[in-house]
Amino acid sequence: MHLSRRHFLATSAAALALPYGRAWAATTVAMGPVRIDSLSDGHLELPLDFAFADLPEAEVSALMARHGLAAGGLTPPCNLTLLRDGTNTVLFDLGSGPDFMPTAGKVIEALEALGLTPEDVTHVLITHGHPDHLWGLLDEFDEPVFAQAEYMIGQAEFDYWMDPATVESIGEERASFAIGASRRLEVVADSIRKLADGEEALPGITARLTPGHTPGHLAYEIATPEGALMVVGDAIGNHHIAFERPDWPSPSDQDPPLAAASRVALLERLAADSIPFIGYHLPQGGIGRVEKTETGYRFTGEI
Repeated sequence: MHLSRRHFLATSAAALALPYGRAWAATTVAMGPVRIDSLSDGHLELPLDFAFADLPEAEVSALMARHGLAAGGLTPPCNLTLLRDGTNTVLFDLGSGPDFMPTAGKVIEALEALGLTPEDVTHVLITHGHPDHLWGLLDEFDEPVFAQAEYMIGQAEFDYWMDPATVESIGEERASFAIGASRRLEVVADSIRKLADGEEALPGITARLTPGHTPGHLAYEIATPEGALMVVGDAIGNHHIAFERPDWPSPSDQDPPLAAASRVALLERLAADSIPFIGYHLPQGGIGRVEKTETGYRFTGEI
């Protein structure tokens, strides 16, 4: 397995129209004939309560100090995964698109930095329906960005966001999530493939149900001649509290107790089998491993 980290300067017309250029970090893992790139879709800007609301204040303060987190808020990166095996060009998640946050929705520039266009993407595998993972499905004209691709999502996840009752049950703060998800999934509803837990999405790529962050959240296990790699989406949502106290309920999850159980089980497997993985909101391109500690786990960017 070979790992390299590179920085690209996007020189697209969209980037040149801005008063400054954008540098996109890409981390590449080569596993035999399979090349996996972690691409930046930008970052989010979130209040501290998004991760720490109703948790013990003293422990949260100590954790923030250990990890150098700013008191003013969180700025998690958004790492999309791109897999190329010589036949397929597979994008995991779609990013935020133009309608969520101005600091995100940059996947097109990231692809351009690799010499790729949306038309080169053959498959899109979606972990879940939150805005920073799904809203990049449509462009500013409400047309599919990856028009040539086959789309896949978990059956339970698709059913949840397409259920008209979801907008009423999800809570006022997330009602826009439900409206935005159903509007985008409706565009591809007739052709999108719905996956079951354990189903092979493509040769060597298996869907793994990791519910709680959303009802049908999927991780994807990639098998290569040189071993496995997991795309975990938001099943592990950050590099600090999710590792140190994975059993704690997180306000970022829709079903905090279920998400905590999924997170603990996933971390245990990743650590026990030393499986590298890509986390959507983890640093260093999101690629690394998990190490077990005396009290919890630790994220390391080392492959």
